[in-house]
Amino acid sequence: MARNTFNVDEEQNEALDPRNVTRLLAYLKPYKREVAFSMALMIVASVAALAGPYLVKLAIDQAIPAGDSMALLKLAGLLLASVAVAFACQRLRIRTMTRIAQEVIVTVRNDIFDKLQKLPFTYFDSRPHGKILIRVVNYVNSLSDLLSNGIIQLVADLFSIVFILLFMFVIDPRLTLVCMAGLPFLFAAIMFLKRRQHRAWQRVSHKQANLNAYLSESLNGMKITQSYAREGVNREIFSGLGADWKAAWMPAVLANFTIWPLIDILSTSATGLVYVAGILLFAKSVTVGTLVAFGGYIWRFWMPIQNIGNFYNALVTTGAYLERIFETIDEPVEVVDAPGATELSVIRGHVRFEDVTFSYEKGHPVLRNIDFDVTPGTTIALVGPTGAGKTSIVNLMSRFYNPDSGKVLVDGIDLRTVTIQSVRAQIGVMLQESFLFSGTIAENVRYGKPDATDAEVEAAADAVRAADFIRLQAEGYATQVGERGTALSAGQRQLVAFARVLLANPRILILDEATSSVDTETERLIQEGLARLLKGRTSFIIAHRLSTIRNADLILYIDDGRIIERGTHDGLLAADGAYARLYRESSKAIS
Repeated sequence: MARNTFNVDEEQNEALDPRNVTRLLAYLKPYKREVAFSMALMIVASVAALAGPYLVKLAIDQAIPAGDSMALLKLAGLLLASVAVAFACQRLRIRTMTRIAQEVIVTVRNDIFDKLQKLPFTYFDSRPHGKILIRVVNYVNSLSDLLSNGIIQLVADLFSIVFILLFMFVIDPRLTLVCMAGLPFLFAAIMFLKRRQHRAWQRVSHKQANLNAYLSESLNGMKITQSYAREGVNREIFSGLGADWKAAWMPAVLANFTIWPLIDILSTSATGLVYVAGILLFAKSVTVGTLVAFGGYIWRFWMPIQNIGNFYNALVTTGAYLERIFETIDEPVEVVDAPGATELSVIRGHVRFEDVTFSYEKGHPVLRNIDFDVTPGTTIALVGPTGAGKTSIVNLMSRFYNPDSGKVLVDGIDLRTVTIQSVRAQIGVMLQESFLFSGTIAENVRYGKPDATDAEVEAAADAVRAADFIRLQAEGYATQVGERGTALSAGQRQLVAFARVLLANPRILILDEATSSVDTETERLIQEGLARLLKGRTSFIIAHRLSTIRNADLILYIDDGRIIERGTHDGLLAADGAYARLYRESSKAIS
């Protein structure tokens, strides 16, 4: 895969969208009492910490000159008490907000995962899975510090600045104005940097997503990579994507690191100005205690400003991630329950398509005017060239999509009027790819019926002839199949998938190229099992091996989104049309 396939950046906004921050704050609503408590703790801690310089001023200007040791001891005790109160409040606040932040992160991650489970197949087909994974894991994790420290710290810092200014104005308004002289320069610098920072961190998020996407695909395709000796080429691609990430990262970090050195310079300059002004301009009216107190307050004044600058940096960084998080949550779901949708009761399996037209992209229909009526217990085979629309028909039946026009009815009920869950719970689907989940063979067979007994699992496996190879495994049904079932062969994975579908006991069974990876003998054994288990169920079979559908009750030949022939195997052969030609070609290929 070429590097430029993964080096496509997504569309980005010019500036931080405050609506995303507002949406994030909405996740704190269930914890508003704890948040208010944390804010109160921060205010108490700030006030307690601010008492220190004033107590030092009193000691220098009053207690020490007067030689009042008792007053000095009292001031020292108050200073220790203020430090202890500030420490205790800070510690309790950190514990409270860290717990709340982790609760919010779990909720946000669950919201993304819930949305992903509702999105159509086209969403996952149109973007690398690595770019989806990074949103669920890395981007959500980036919210942790912003929630646990940033937001509450911001409120506390704002209160601190107000209280500090009050203390300073009470002590000496003139020196307070001198201390604030650097604020206009800081504000101008932030306004100059903010858009550059946001765009820089957006580029970082894109390059990180590209790198993650390529890594994910490379791991999944490692067998192919090694088979074609592509390690060197892939290393160059990965190195290039890593270099792109580094090139994006450095300007973003440099922009962030511009703020706090600037604040440090301004605070140091302000301290010098205060001392110069106090000594040269206001020497007659400024005491030594006042200068010492102001030295302490200047540090405390600029420290929350530096914290606010750091918070702004974190907000800009996280804002680029928030865009992608909420973009995923806001992704439209194409198929949803209609207002007032009811539960579909137990069905008999009568399926009817009435003049159905469907398209994945508007203006490009893949099905045109599809009409057929299938009685319960019938086996229907869908055949035709690749891309003719066979899979689209069964996708509509499972309500993975809704038709553009016409109706899909089961037992006379339009599927759009009932809940999606109640439809899919009664339809068993086995797709072309026999996907197995990490876990044991038994757990994979139980996937559609978690409460199934061991006896039921074994019966389903035996019915599709999967039990034969399972018994040969060292751990039997407890055998770990590995990620995506890689510990089993392709044929074994399909047998397990068959058992999984059949154990769910669906009223309608859909087999989409379900025997494409099994050998002829295994396929024969499966057909024997299916002959018994499909009895009484409506079954739709899509197969390129026409030998597997000779006994179907009805064969529909689909071409260019239309049904051009229908009938039994013998009847269609006698008609000597498209099906007969396809059957002869298939027979020649086998021979």
